[in-house]
Amino acid sequence: MSNSIGSVNIGNRKVGPSEPVFVIAEIGINHNGDIEIAKQLIQEAAQAGCDAVKFQKRTVDVVYSADELARERENPFGKTNGDLKRGLEFGEAQYKIIDQTCSDLGIQWFASCWDEGSVDFIERFNPPCYKIASASLTDEDLLRHHRATGKAVILSTGMSSLEEIDKAVGILGRDNLIIMHATSTYPSKLEELNLKVIPSLAARFGVPCGFSGHEVGLATTVATVALGAQIIERHLTLNRAMWGSDQAASIEPSGFHRMIKDIRSVEAALGDGKKVVYDSEIPIRAKLRRK
Repeated sequence: MSNSIGSVNIGNRKVGPSEPVFVIAEIGINHNGDIEIAKQLIQEAAQAGCDAVKFQKRTVDVVYSADELARERENPFGKTNGDLKRGLEFGEAQYKIIDQTCSDLGIQWFASCWDEGSVDFIERFNPPCYKIASASLTDEDLLRHHRATGKAVILSTGMSSLEEIDKAVGILGRDNLIIMHATSTYPSKLEELNLKVIPSLAARFGVPCGFSGHEVGLATTVATVALGAQIIERHLTLNRAMWGSDQAASIEPSGFHRMIKDIRSVEAALGDGKKVVYDSEIPIRAKLRRK
């Protein structure tokens, strides 16, 4: 990865080639509309050593059509898709609790906002950055609205062509931009992760790049560190068997602890790329070499 890539500030942390990998626990909608579950997930993320948690915010009547909201769909909140979408959405009272909980635990939080009104809503809490969901990458007005906040932007690139990513980056500009490689299936097939795209994106755009994973397991996500990922996001759940569309592609707290431990181990093992003889090797060399 090019050393010319600079770092991007996310609150009190920097994301870049010479920095520790920034780890995000995506809570998303895994709280199932329950603020107590959200608080527990924040606590688990903080205890695991995550740098931030991320939520999703939508203005339901703007993001979804009336027909889509009226569609029949049995769920814990009612009988229509609209009942579900509204039931999963937190309002100001819940976000005040989220904001205070994160402050108390010393962990940063932000959100993926799916419409301009949601950006304005989250902006009241002065988040350190915003994440643009893969589904929103082609929403040019929304990209501009995010950029107008002056905050760092994390752009997720699932289900997007290189031409679409080029256009989005052209709108956003490369300052204060981080790009995440992703595959937008839940869970993603291993053969469709295409992790080598991560260094390709970094070389193409010259900005910090990382990985937003939706696969089952930890090894492939940890492997992205060796490919140069500088920021990693995985969904966090209390239990993968819980009700909810994202739970099965999520990681339970014990898995997050293991994943972050392994990420830090890989970071330590990567070194600086300069071949040296370590002091610890010298007595072994003297003992084993004949010439």
